[in-house]
Amino acid sequence: MRPITFFRAGSIDDAVAAVSANPDSAFLAGGTTEIDLLRLGVIQPTLLVDVNELPLTYLEDTESGGVRIGAMARMSDVARAPRIVERYPGMSQALLLGASEQLRNMASMGGNMCQRTRCAYFRDGRSPCNKREPGSGCSALNGVNRGHAILGTSDQCIATHPSDVAVALVALDATVRTMGPDGIRTIPIEQFFLRPEDTPSVEHPLEHGELIVAIDVPDLPVARASRYVKHRDRASYEFALVSVFSAMRVDDKGNVAELRLALGGVGTVPWRAHRAEEALIGRPATPENFAAAADAELADADTRPMNAFKVTFAKRAIVRELSQVVTS
Repeated sequence: MRPITFFRAGSIDDAVAAVSANPDSAFLAGGTTEIDLLRLGVIQPTLLVDVNELPLTYLEDTESGGVRIGAMARMSDVARAPRIVERYPGMSQALLLGASEQLRNMASMGGNMCQRTRCAYFRDGRSPCNKREPGSGCSALNGVNRGHAILGTSDQCIATHPSDVAVALVALDATVRTMGPDGIRTIPIEQFFLRPEDTPSVEHPLEHGELIVAIDVPDLPVARASRYVKHRDRASYEFALVSVFSAMRVDDKGNVAELRLALGGVGTVPWRAHRAEEALIGRPATPENFAAAADAELADADTRPMNAFKVTFAKRAIVRELSQVVTS
């Protein structure tokens, strides 16, 4: 076993400096995924910089009427915060469906954004995996891939992104705030999650030593009626086969006036359903139009024999969820 040095950072600057100075170092937040990967030998840092004592657990209103969530805020606290439940109920639902109660009590919002895929080939530490060892191949392409992605894939990787709350945040146009060696920057959340393409080992545009400090969610009146539904093999702690976040406003003529739609369980990144949104805005909110929009969104799905069912599953989930929004 490789020896690991542990350092508990007392400030954001100390944390950034410590990780930046060591190319084999990593931040340690809740550790609900990272410790597992350490034990499995999938990641092997020589230095862990603990950021749990940094003043990043806040949840506060922004001047523009949105919400700023500190990166170390625990998932369980955010899920039950009155301002989240009232203004972004779909986000609250995604958090509550995201893990077991014990994990939610420890897992941080910033850590959730950076969690690694649950692909078994990535986690076993032995199978060829381009995320773990670039250029080694992707065992899932012709292996057991029932739970793998059908959107945003490449011939290098078809691993599904595991986060539930990230699906909500993508639909809500959240922004990730970071602090790094070069100072503060903000990253639109759709740019934060990188598709595998030719470099599946690069999952985020973060520089080494760049720390997530907050997530900003804008003020969106339509989000007050948002919902998140998660379809999985069992009702307890399990990752999504297909999930849907929706927030829709229908005008007095019965047409879709505003829509935010995102999918989980089907993409290599949390999947914003832009095609479906564009197909529905200004059109009657009917099951037939919902189905046509779902067809448009899934038109480029890249399936394998074991996960081809996800195309039909996702289409039906979209139609069912949007139909329920209209009738609720």
